Amino acid sequence: MGSLFSAPAADAAEDSSSADHGGVTTFHSSARWQLHFNSIKDSSQLMVIDFAASWCGPCKLIEPEVKAMAAKFTDVQFAKIDVDELSGFGIHAMPTFVLVKKGQEVDRIVGAKKEELQKKIEKHRAT
Repeated sequence: MGSLFSAPAADAAEDSSSADHGGVTTFHSSARWQLHFNSIKDSSQLMVIDFAASWCGPCKLIEPEVKAMAAKFTDVQFAKIDVDELSGFGIHAMPTFVLVKKGQEVDRIVGAKKEELQKKIEKHRAT
């Protein structure tokens, strides 16, 4: 399933930008995402990808919790991708959290489920 994350479809939002907001790096360009993903895909470090949308109410509700988890779990990378800016990942419901290790999906949480997300992060960061 690694190709799902390594090769998103080309998008008009090729502004080559990303921003770090409270320990969560937000990607606005598929080129920037590709560079980042390729740089860490062989790492055993856990990465949590938050697929969200600016219009998504549950995404906005859980955003402070995700930032708090990023501050707590400093050994885990947190990335955020707006599905309206970067499509091509096959995400159909928001928020969707995909946990990745060594370039492969190890878990997925669909919905603003804070406790489940925290448990899965704790489980996979330890392995």
